Amino acid sequence: MIIIGADYHPGFQQIAFVDTDTGELQERRLEHREEAETFYRDLATQGMRVRVGMEASGHARWFERLLAELQFELWIGDAAEIRTKRVRKQKTDRQDAQLILQLLLEERFPRIWVPSWENRDLLELLDRLTPTIAELTQAIEQEVEQCPEAQRLQTHPGVGALTALAFVLIIGRADRFQCGKQIASYLGLVPLEESSGQRRRLGHITKQGNSLMRFLLVEAAQVTVRSDQEWRSKYFHLAMRRGRKIAKVAMARRLAVRMYWMWRKGWDYEQLKKFGSHAGQPGNRDGVR
Repeated sequence: MIIIGADYHPGFQQIAFVDTDTGELQERRLEHREEAETFYRDLATQGMRVRVGMEASGHARWFERLLAELQFELWIGDAAEIRTKRVRKQKTDRQDAQLILQLLLEERFPRIWVPSWENRDLLELLDRLTPTIAELTQAIEQEVEQCPEAQRLQTHPGVGALTALAFVLIIGRADRFQCGKQIASYLGLVPLEESSGQRRRLGHITKQGNSLMRFLLVEAAQVTVRSDQEWRSKYFHLAMRRGRKIAKVAMARRLAVRMYWMWRKGWDYEQLKKFGSHAGQPGNRDGVR
């Protein structure tokens, strides 16, 4: 096996390496990228097993991809801890490479966990998305400030700006529906019915309507479950009887019906509790007392 200690720089790497079968020790300076890539590909062509140790670096993405392609081991070390193991006051690239190699051979190399380079590409994508998400969030909040209906809906526990605004935009007008059951059906939150003669069979939800709105309602309802004792009790009761998936959909349906009545009646959450405590509950066709 070839064990390599690499002092990595953006333009080059100084390496010290040893063949554990022969004990032969060598040192080289490899310019990036052509010379370094040729060196490592030659090792792969020879069928050598290789382990490379280096300090964490933000400029080594291409190198990490290369080693992964060649199926070489790459150990990333804690740079601060490696520095504490340096004995000599004088610091050179050669000495740094030799130190890393020594730590690898003595099994004292302070290896740290790092995501794979594929995952780091995804993390970079998320980092680039973060400003965009912040801008979209701000735009949504600004739109809610101009929408009294969404502002009232947002007073319900678990309902954020996005869920409230999406509900208003997707439903359009509350007076298009006569009852909460119609809202639930419109959003695809009611069971699919297959009946014949005296036999009535209910299946999975229909999933008609807007899938984004269903997702937002499910997520918002789970926040409500965590923050409201009544909702939490009902959720766990349903989960014990019917399973968590069905319970989540049931709570989303309940939230949709409540939001409908808040919008239609012009209520905020406190008024809903006072005047419409049965909104969204089974057996209450109109959803109000």
